[in-house]
Amino acid sequence: MIAVSACLAGVPCRYDGGSNYCEAAGLRVALGEALCICPECLGGLSIPREPAEIVGGSAEDVLAGHARVLTKSGVDVTEAFVQGAYAALEFCKIHGIKEAILKAKSPSCGCGMIYDGTFSGHLIAGNGVAAALLRQNGIAVRAECG
Repeated sequence: MIAVSACLAGVPCRYDGGSNYCEAAGLRVALGEALCICPECLGGLSIPREPAEIVGGSAEDVLAGHARVLTKSGVDVTEAFVQGAYAALEFCKIHGIKEAILKAKSPSCGCGMIYDGTFSGHLIAGNGVAAALLRQNGIAVRAECG
């Protein structure tokens, strides 16, 4: 069993209320090979919600309390992102999940590349908060459908 970002399976849980349907991820869920997670929803964030990015450091810095996750208008949503990451980790532990396919570029699920915190569309090397926490706990994480 693996975990898949819920938006990749067609669940309308993106910040804008849409999804990022990926046929391969959706098929794995339909076949019972994957379970859906959305760390942002698990952290209590609404759908839709204002876009957010990691500011002032990396996801690892967020988890250590040294960087923040802010919305485009400057609202601090760090606590929700951290809570969601820990909830996703607990979900994976409960279900014996050792691998996750997550949404690229997301401040929660991004794997390898995320937005740079300026809301300008520029990408930098890094992971989202949930992806970083899952990796720190031995769960293999990779970006969507690639």
